Formats: sequence, C-alpha cells, structure tokens
Amino acid sequence: MNEGGTTVNNAFLVQIAPLILMFAIFYFLLIRPQQKRQRERNAMLAALKRGDKVVTIGGLHGTITDLTDERVTLKVSDNTRLVFERSAINAVLNKTEDTKDEKKEEKKEEEKKD
Repeated sequence: MNEGGTTVNNAFLVQIAPLILMFAIFYFLLIRPQQKRQRERNAMLAALKRGDKVVTIGGLHGTITDLTDERVTLKVSDNTRLVFERSAINAVLNKTEDTKDEKKEEKKEEEKKD
C-alpha cells in the first residue's frame, strides 16, 4: 500500500514542478526587478529638494522652486511656474555632473586636435 502512495506522490511532484519553476522564473525576471525600480523611484521622489533640475513624465524640464509632500512647483521660464503632483517627476537632472562630463569631453576633443 505504501508503494502505491509513493507513486502517486511522485506523479504529483512531476506535474507541479513546472508550475513552481515558472513561478520562480517570473519572480526573478519580472517581479523582483520591478520592485527594485519602484524602491529606487520612491527614494528619488523622497530626495527631491529646491533647486533640483527635473524632467516630468510629460517631458517638461524645469527647476524646483517649491516643494510639499504632495506637490512640486517648477520654474520653466523666467515668468512661468507650474504646479505638478510629486509623482509626476520622472527624473532628476544633476546639472553639476552634466557640466563636468561636458568639460571632460571638450578637453578630450581639444587633445585630439593637438
């Protein structure tokens, strides 16, 4: 009687093993990376401060002039200020890093010319 039960258990494990394998693949390829991106985005939104240059989800570039828990006010030109939900910020542009990279590239180009 024990031998018959073992055969049934083995058959059940063989049938369920592909489902477990598929779940593991989905977890490591889809769910876990998405959770990591979400944590990074939440950290970026929490670290916003006045003076940061940002890009909204719609592609609008501006500088943060006012900041609350829910809203961000962006200065997009000398006379234009727009209010957005904090979650509408897509990326923070760090201008100091951009200018350093540009200066490095200019130096490399000058060295190539010489």
